[in-house]
Amino acid sequence: MDHEATARKDVRGPEMVPTRCVKPLDRTEALRLLATVSLGRIVFTEHALPAVRPVSHLVDGEDLIVRIQGSGAFALLPATPDAPAVVVAYEADAIDPETCLGWSVVVTGYASLIGDDDEADRYEALLLPWASQTATKALRIRPDLVTGFRLGAEAAHPAPGAST
Repeated sequence: MDHEATARKDVRGPEMVPTRCVKPLDRTEALRLLATVSLGRIVFTEHALPAVRPVSHLVDGEDLIVRIQGSGAFALLPATPDAPAVVVAYEADAIDPETCLGWSVVVTGYASLIGDDDEADRYEALLLPWASQTATKALRIRPDLVTGFRLGAEAAHPAPGAST
C-alpha cells in the first residue's frame, strides 16, 4: 500500500455532512486503550528543542515501557539507571484515516532507564521491534498526566445549502 499523501474524493456526496464528537477519556480507559496498540511516539528534549521518535511500547500496570533502538540523543536519555528521570511525553492513537474516528492518548511523566538486567531482558522479549535495529535499552515512563479523547460519530446532518 502506498502511504504517500494523495487527494481523496469525498464519496459522501454534498447532501450529508458527518459530524464528529470529541469525548474525553478517563485515566483508566486511556491506559486500557494504550495497551491495545504497540507503536507510538515519544517526545523528548534534544538540544533544548522537542524531538519525536516512533517506538514500541507496552503497558505494565500504569507504567509505560518503551524500547530504545539505535543511537543518538534518544538512546542517551537517560544514560544510566541511576541518572535522574527525565520528563517525556508519549502519544499513541488508533484513528481511521477514512472516517477520522478513533482515539488518541497522551502520557506525560518521568522516564528512567530500566537497570535490572533480568527485567530489561523480559521487556525486550515482550516489546515488538518496529525497525530492524537491536534494542539497546528499555525505559519506564511513570505517568503523571494521562489524557485522551475518543472521536465518535454523531448522526449526519444536512449540509448547508443542500436541498431537503
